[in-house]
Amino acid sequence: MTDTTDTTTTLPPASPSTTNARFVHGNEGYFALVWRRFRRSVMGMIGLVMVLLLMALFADFVAPVDPRANGIGFAPPDHISFFEPDGSFTFVPRIYPIVETDELDPVTFQPMNGPDLKNPHVLSLFVRGFDYKILWLIPSNIHLFGSRDGAPIHLLGTDKFGRDILSRGIVGSRISLTIALIVVFITTTVGTTIGITSGYMGGRIDAWVQRFVELVLAFPQLPLYLALTSLIPITAPSNVFIAFVIGVMAALGWAQLSREVRGKTLALARVEYVRAAMAIGAGDGRIIFRHILPNVMSHVIVGVTLAIPTIVLLESFLGFLGFAVKPPLISWGLMLQDTGAFSVIGSYPWILSPVVFVLITVFAFNALGDGLRDAIDPY
Repeated sequence: MTDTTDTTTTLPPASPSTTNARFVHGNEGYFALVWRRFRRSVMGMIGLVMVLLLMALFADFVAPVDPRANGIGFAPPDHISFFEPDGSFTFVPRIYPIVETDELDPVTFQPMNGPDLKNPHVLSLFVRGFDYKILWLIPSNIHLFGSRDGAPIHLLGTDKFGRDILSRGIVGSRISLTIALIVVFITTTVGTTIGITSGYMGGRIDAWVQRFVELVLAFPQLPLYLALTSLIPITAPSNVFIAFVIGVMAALGWAQLSREVRGKTLALARVEYVRAAMAIGAGDGRIIFRHILPNVMSHVIVGVTLAIPTIVLLESFLGFLGFAVKPPLISWGLMLQDTGAFSVIGSYPWILSPVVFVLITVFAFNALGDGLRDAIDPY
């Protein structure tokens, strides 16, 4: 008699692997995968937060003092204290304003400045100050921090005209970053278009375009920038100056990206799906913009984040040489003009504070670019 007992062993259900667990709620798209990789980068996330803070859309709200208001020239930074005038400790921060004293500097024979210990100013959040417009539309006078009595505070000191350096640095980020963003937008558009078209078309067109690119790359930029300081009249309005600077930077900045995009296009033009599109009769425009361009965008995006700090450094350098916007506009390059005299730096070192804004911006965009590069192309 045959034994029909079922000896099949029932195995427990297998737990989903880590890889399969990602797709429980459906397949992840490309941008979702990039964002998931990017979140793992600590420096990339730090750079992203800093870039968002640097966008300067709410610069007037963050600036504690009117950046154009005059006061005591070359006043040192105010020190935040947690002690009352009688020496007792308090949890409410306060500053002792800098005022002119009766003493004279033994070197310059200028009136010396010192803290007024009898009239402290209590600091607070969301205080009233100078009038401005939120996003250039909504009038307001509320500021992120400042003194409760509305007195000016100078956490980074003042320049030679008594204007607050911290507020001018915050508001000046608008011009510096606007120039950088416009230049990078133009150079990215032109460089990507020329590079991808040259690499795809090949032949004689590619040869002539690359000779022109090499000419632009070989052009000495620094002597040109130095010569520009004598070409623009001193009386020229700031909008003409900004347009001229943007035009020159964009005219010389697109070639490097174009060469890089061309190299990636040459490699992509030989892959199977591009050859299949050619075989079925797809037009050149469709192949370039639907098949090749999406695959070079990762390189372009990273290039943009790394090009912005380069333009910011260039604008600051030109401003230091005197090639900066004219008042009443404010930029970091214009603020650095005050550091041209060595004697001034030695006596009033706090006027170098605009350098800190430039360093923070360069670090933020470089960290963001490194994080994006690792997330977009992990290999």
